[in-house]
Amino acid sequence: MSHSRIRIAFVIPTLDQSGAEKQLSLLACGLPTSEYEPLVIALNRGGPYEKALRQSEIPIKILDKRLRFDPFAHKRLSACLKEFQPDIVHSWLFSANSHVRLLKNSHTKWKTVVSERCVDSWKSAWQLWLDRKMIPRTDALVANSNSVAEFYTNLGVPAQLIHVINNGISLPPTFSETEKRKEHKAWLDKWNLPENAFIVGFAGRLAPQKQLKTLLWAAHLLNIADPRIVAVFAGEGPESGNLRELAKKYEVDHHLRFIGHQDDIDFFYRQCDAFWLASEFEGESNSLMEAMAHGLPVVVSQIPANLELVTEGVTGLTAPLGDSARFAKQIRKLTDDSELRIKLGQQAQDFIRKNRSIELMVEKHEQVYQAILK
Repeated sequence: MSHSRIRIAFVIPTLDQSGAEKQLSLLACGLPTSEYEPLVIALNRGGPYEKALRQSEIPIKILDKRLRFDPFAHKRLSACLKEFQPDIVHSWLFSANSHVRLLKNSHTKWKTVVSERCVDSWKSAWQLWLDRKMIPRTDALVANSNSVAEFYTNLGVPAQLIHVINNGISLPPTFSETEKRKEHKAWLDKWNLPENAFIVGFAGRLAPQKQLKTLLWAAHLLNIADPRIVAVFAGEGPESGNLRELAKKYEVDHHLRFIGHQDDIDFFYRQCDAFWLASEFEGESNSLMEAMAHGLPVVVSQIPANLELVTEGVTGLTAPLGDSARFAKQIRKLTDDSELRIKLGQQAQDFIRKNRSIELMVEKHEQVYQAILK
């Protein structure tokens, strides 16, 4: 390397407020500035994470990609990389992973790291074909869970190229009980909820993979058993309108709230008594980790990625995929047993503190970077 610090170009489609974007921002801001010189390139657009990156004096380039495969944006990406002369190009998500590896050839000197964030069963045949074709142009693949690593191993990525690096998360700030009660009362008033409401929260994209219909039917069952229980959904997505219609159909819309995107997600978690996630597939759910970091008892679907975080009766409770009755039953356990709620919440928080710190995530990425540059 001709320069003193390791130059890393991070390439991602957007800087929207989502899981991959958050992890990229945490990593770029967490790398020691004495050793690394980062550049962030957003193919499509910027977003909320621009602020944190700019506060850390990390330069950002936005390429205004318009088409699914935009030759003009591809050319602009090539020009950016030629100007920056990175030692490593670390891309995130399918679009960026594809553009970066298509630029990689025998003349490029940089190493290629791709991040895969999900068990990508949604990918079409041509996307999986392209992923396989790009394996020879890949120096390392970072998976955020063992289940994601297994998916790409089965796709044909050699095991020696795959590195499992779990998402990093920080524990939230603490608030006094007086502060929490005051803000909670104001929040309940805002959403026209009774003071004795037991809030079961969900945060994330309202998308088919989240299996939110399972939670709606569970909310219907819970409403019959205990009218205090209110399900609150934070987020937006393609299922938003359909879910609202189903809530009316199930006659539980008075015990549900769809509160949309939340700029301060930590504030939302502080209003919850429990958290649930019914996903069909995940990589490693940031919202689940955030809820656990807040000390919330959680109920999750029994898919491999969730079970890497939640051990039944230790760091949370689980339910079979699509089993609304079991989800409802597990929530009832939490409403009926305050000691269980506290125990599961504390043990979940301890797990996150010990196993999913930002410092550990950054350190493991550094190990990958150092290894491929040898």
